[in-house]
Amino acid sequence: MGRINIGRVLLGGIVAGIVADGLGFLVDGVWLDSRWSDGMLALGRSEFSPNQWIWFNLLGLLSGIVLIWIYAAIRPRFGAGVGTALMAGFAVWVVGSLIPNLSIMWIGGLFSRHLTAFTTAGALGEILIGAVAGAALYKE
Repeated sequence: MGRINIGRVLLGGIVAGIVADGLGFLVDGVWLDSRWSDGMLALGRSEFSPNQWIWFNLLGLLSGIVLIWIYAAIRPRFGAGVGTALMAGFAVWVVGSLIPNLSIMWIGGLFSRHLTAFTTAGALGEILIGAVAGAALYKE
């Protein structure tokens, strides 16, 4: 079993994060924008500020790095390639999107079930596509 190439984890992770953040902008910032605005107003809050979007994107980059680190860690067991990248992406989605969104947004009732379902499903696509893009750059 080889050592994890930290430089490639960072490179692939940044790419994965940028891809996921870009797709996230389309999903949440364009297609679901009015639903997010309505949800925030229902909570008595204003729309997300540019500062908050910067933080969301930084967290997206961190998630991408963690995703590719997981990919690198499971790669010796499952082999290099798209299937392993999708497994790593699915794991990150479950822990980083599905569970928090279901617990806070759905069960907690902070936002509508439609918004919760759409943003969570969108996140799956964002993360899986980011995983494949980032994993393509990882080499041991």
